[in-house]
Amino acid sequence: MTPDKKTTAKAAEHAVEGVILASRWLLVVFYLGLTAALGLYAISFLRKLWEYFSKVMVLEETDAILKILSLIDASLVASLVVMVIISGYENFVSRFDNVNGDDAELSWLGKIDASSLKIKVASTIVAISSIHLLQVFLNSDQYSESKIMWLTIVHMAFVGSALLLALIDRIMTGTKAQTDKD
Repeated sequence: MTPDKKTTAKAAEHAVEGVILASRWLLVVFYLGLTAALGLYAISFLRKLWEYFSKVMVLEETDAILKILSLIDASLVASLVVMVIISGYENFVSRFDNVNGDDAELSWLGKIDASSLKIKVASTIVAISSIHLLQVFLNSDQYSESKIMWLTIVHMAFVGSALLLALIDRIMTGTKAQTDKD
């Protein structure tokens, strides 16, 4: 290959790499969409909270617990969405700039890498599933035994998946630490 063709090939390679690297900014559309969805979900949460406030004096204890569990469930889902938005943006698009000049304000950002995000997401899904299963058990008379069994099996699958993800992460972290030592 002549030096002229080598230069042209290298320029084409850099152009392709630039386009691929710039494509990460397309993720911003997804994160903004998730932010909008979170805003709509906040409205849903406020509706649930208003229902609870308006009925708190007439609710039986079990019904009050179910309403509170529903609010906790919504809070966990919202936290999950925020985790995905922030860590996804930080890991795949761009680091957050410190607009207020206070380094401590943003010190927690960037500490959730893709691996730990997967474990946090799995843990949150297990927590959400646990709350849902507790709601089912508190209303067990409204569900067939078969449905309760399948919901329990699905929950245990979530638990097993979360444990396996944590185990794999621990193994990978140990392997990486050992490789770094060598």
